[in-house]
Amino acid sequence: MAKTNVASASVTLAPKPDVNVLIQAIKARKAKIAIIGLGYVGIPLALAGAKAGFSIIGFDIDEPRVAQLNRGESFIKHVASTDIGEAVKSGQFEATCDFRRLSQPDAILICVPTPLTKYREPDLTYVVDTAKAIAPRLRPGQLVVLESTTYPGTTIEVLKPIFEGTGLKSGVDFFLAFSPEREDPGNPSFATAAIPKVVGGDGAEALSVALALYGQLVVKTVPVSSPATAEAVKLMENIFRSVNIALVNELKVVYGAMGVDIWEVIEAARTKPFGFMPFYPGPGLGGHCIPIDPFYLTWKAREYDLATRFIELAGQINTGMPRYVVDRLAEALDRQLRRGLNGSKVLVLGLAYKKNVDDMRESPSLKLIELLEERRASVEYHDPFIPVIPKTREHAPLAGRRSIALNSEIVARFDCVLIATDHDSVDYEMVGKCAKLIVDTRNACARVGLIAPNIVKA
Repeated sequence: MAKTNVASASVTLAPKPDVNVLIQAIKARKAKIAIIGLGYVGIPLALAGAKAGFSIIGFDIDEPRVAQLNRGESFIKHVASTDIGEAVKSGQFEATCDFRRLSQPDAILICVPTPLTKYREPDLTYVVDTAKAIAPRLRPGQLVVLESTTYPGTTIEVLKPIFEGTGLKSGVDFFLAFSPEREDPGNPSFATAAIPKVVGGDGAEALSVALALYGQLVVKTVPVSSPATAEAVKLMENIFRSVNIALVNELKVVYGAMGVDIWEVIEAARTKPFGFMPFYPGPGLGGHCIPIDPFYLTWKAREYDLATRFIELAGQINTGMPRYVVDRLAEALDRQLRRGLNGSKVLVLGLAYKKNVDDMRESPSLKLIELLEERRASVEYHDPFIPVIPKTREHAPLAGRRSIALNSEIVARFDCVLIATDHDSVDYEMVGKCAKLIVDTRNACARVGLIAPNIVKA
């Protein structure tokens, strides 16, 4: 049997990518950036990159959306078509469904959804599928950053093994990091570039590259020690909001039983210059972050045999708000109009989860409509930003319903107007004059000076 001369065997190793080459390319705006997921996070980030002078390739599986973007048309209210059109026309931005092109960019930023399953457990399907699409095209010297909100450990425990399954090594052949998105749709004071970016890298070189990239895109970068820390930062931000909103929602119920107006209490309390931060009640939580993100941590905590009672209690209070509102509405109908909810006509004002946006993800208005109809009410809605209810996973039967016009004659037809979202464009004075009964979950009437016996806060 022939012996193998190991000493004389030669193995050709690819040279380790020079991190400084990538950093210099980024600083010179010569690096090409890919953004996967062209939604409420990906589009603003792409435009920020294009405005900073980078060449941006946007990837998405939605072919009609990709075609729309390449025509320079926006599908998001607070993102102007002119901004997209200028980026496309200048050659700084293009959208594609061809994931084979993922080998082209120098940096890949992942901005895909991270929803919950019906059992309130993390659904990382989009993240995993995206990582599997990147892996065959991953090349030495690339930076990959996850921006999707998730539990601490996802970047290292989920993404890294998929990428290293190619034979490339994180920190040696490619660079891996996590930087949580911090979008606030419809907030004119804080566009993407004006919001500091938290960054955690898998090793010092990955952190350096990610900081160099985001340093060109946003006003300030905030380095942390690891991707897990960066993942925890985003969860803490949203859990903080969830818990405090739950607190004021619970106080709304308690103070309401005492005849005390929670809105007046908050406005007086916020005059204290220290030790207090105002949060406001509502009909429930909406959006793709606050109703979902806290449960990513509760799920992960169970791995360590730890309970997250505070977070779960907040979730219970917030998810119970739509039912509370419907009960208050039924009570108001009984007391003021001497009629039951069964057979009553209810107009829901506002379908979006927050005012002045066209985003209805996880909106409590959808649950409100379902609860009202379960009790045999006849329900229609008005929302100037959502003309038709799209198909959703949790509320599929509502798909296709259309927003009705809003005028004095239409308002007068309904037994009750339920203000679920306080869009600024609504004429609340007209609604106040014409409605038989108003149930206001947003204090919209009081803000325009409307106080009357037929206006009930809930």
